[in-house]
Amino acid sequence: MNPFYQEGANLMKILYAASEATPFAKSGGLADVAGSLPKALVKDGVDARVIMPLYGDLKFRDKLEYVTNYSVPVGWRSQYCGLFKAEVNGVTYYFLDNEYYFKRRGLYGFYDDGERFAFFSRAVLETLFYIDFTPDIINCNDWQTALVPVYLNLYYRHLDKFNRIKTVFTIHNIAYQGKYGTDILEDTCGIGRRDQHIVEYDGCANFMKGAFETADKITTVSPTYAQEILDPWFSYGLDALLREKQYKLCGILNGIDMDANDPATDKHIPFNYSIDNFEEGKAKCKEALQDRFGLNKDGSPVFGMVSRMVGMKGFDLVQSVADGLVDRGIELVILGSGESQYENFFSELCARHPGRVGTYIGFEPALSQEIYAGADAFIMPSKSEPCGLAQMVACRYGTPPIVRETGGLRDSIHDSTMGDGNGFTFAGYSAHELYEACCHAQDAYNNKENWHNLVHHCMECDFSWDVSAKSYEGLYNETANLW
Repeated sequence: MNPFYQEGANLMKILYAASEATPFAKSGGLADVAGSLPKALVKDGVDARVIMPLYGDLKFRDKLEYVTNYSVPVGWRSQYCGLFKAEVNGVTYYFLDNEYYFKRRGLYGFYDDGERFAFFSRAVLETLFYIDFTPDIINCNDWQTALVPVYLNLYYRHLDKFNRIKTVFTIHNIAYQGKYGTDILEDTCGIGRRDQHIVEYDGCANFMKGAFETADKITTVSPTYAQEILDPWFSYGLDALLREKQYKLCGILNGIDMDANDPATDKHIPFNYSIDNFEEGKAKCKEALQDRFGLNKDGSPVFGMVSRMVGMKGFDLVQSVADGLVDRGIELVILGSGESQYENFFSELCARHPGRVGTYIGFEPALSQEIYAGADAFIMPSKSEPCGLAQMVACRYGTPPIVRETGGLRDSIHDSTMGDGNGFTFAGYSAHELYEACCHAQDAYNNKENWHNLVHHCMECDFSWDVSAKSYEGLYNETANLW
């Protein structure tokens, strides 16, 4: 237990600043965290609120309540900001509206993303003048909110309302840092030459670097990833800086929404089941999955994948072993889209092995749930994985994962071949080691009693946010008492 955390001390106020959050806008795992962690904190008695942009294609727009509007400094000019709010699961969500910046299709990938999120970061702080809420901690997430602690220290710290606010910066994926030419700093970000060194790194303006310099604590989404990003292989150039800031770095494993991912109540799967009756339910879900993809029902195990089809997710390894796995009597079901080389390969694999391989190019949330429920094992051989949620969801549905020991995969899945684990793991990034792990999984599947115990153990695993929320509360209390 953190020495600053006391059971029942429910006065902590957290503003969770994120560029996306479920159920309103999502492009990746950050949205799941921003939708689940504040909910778990509120359940624990913390006053946690979320602040995010009001995108053009935001879901549930009709549920928003207009609050007020004000001007936000952006470099040498001021821009309109409208404030809306909504409440979901006891969490208050604030939405910052500027149609010039945010009324577009999609969330990111625009030529002016640097300006858009410099505006958002500054607007987060300006909003505090217009709401009856002064947080103890602003928890910023990824490069899109990395300038919040920079602006707080440069332009707001001297004001009474802001002088006790602390900041926590969470890295969800260090590959995306918010890197721009230094010419963006003065005119667009409003950061003059005197302060340029705070965000300048390796000849660029690097928003994430600014957060490392100015945030009170830096977290990332698993303990192993917190260690890995000190190594040049994982850090995308920021390892030296992180080693310097290691005194304020820690890793807290993400959780999943156990209610949203519950095979007993999931409306997207053909048959519901629980830990007490999973054998019949999973068998029916497997049969339905095989029917959907035209697979043989000859007693073979079905190994599933749900992922972006990119090299970082280990698709090059899967490509190398796929024919070998099918030859061994394993059926494959793959859902995803991404790089054309993998889309083409797995489409052709399906054509070469009718009745043995099913491929769906694209993403369909309901189908992903069917794969979690209907597959016997789940393949996730990532080259790098800050946390990963799919392996936790797979466990929840009683589908033992086959993972590489990296990041959150290493922290959440433990090998069962030599002991009481909840999946199958391999260490080196090699097709041979992935193939061996899949063979171990197939051998375990053929021992029905052992497999039953393994599936039961997977479904017992507690990947809820309750555990991680307690760790965040400890960190928030420690940060609030820094000075």
